[in-house]
Amino acid sequence: MRALLPEGWAPPIGYANGIEVQAGRIVFVAGQVGWDAQQKFASEDLAVQFDQALANVLAVLAEAGGGPQHICRMTAYCCDKPAYLATRPQLGAIWKRHMGRHYPAMSMIFVSDLLDHPGKIELEATAVLPAQ
Repeated sequence: MRALLPEGWAPPIGYANGIEVQAGRIVFVAGQVGWDAQQKFASEDLAVQFDQALANVLAVLAEAGGGPQHICRMTAYCCDKPAYLATRPQLGAIWKRHMGRHYPAMSMIFVSDLLDHPGKIELEATAVLPAQ
């Protein structure tokens, strides 16, 4: 996997502009919200939900034998922009705890609401694992 940075571009912070991967097994992880395995929210706090949603993405990926290093694309849907902006340092620490310094191609999209109430953030991912 190789991060793509066109010549002369400033390096992005916390994501990659693009990712190049060699052919392998592609894993698509559906949108994961910040609830536990029993589909219960422990908190309405954005950071707590982000922590759980990211852990859920990684749990689904682990079922295919993958880890954080295999994620090449992630999209986040958040319905509380002020809370997101206020907790960015905390979210960055959560990211590093789960993902280390691996930054896939990412998009953050702010939406009016999520299906699963009281969800505040939903993460979906695409990963490429080595061929078996």
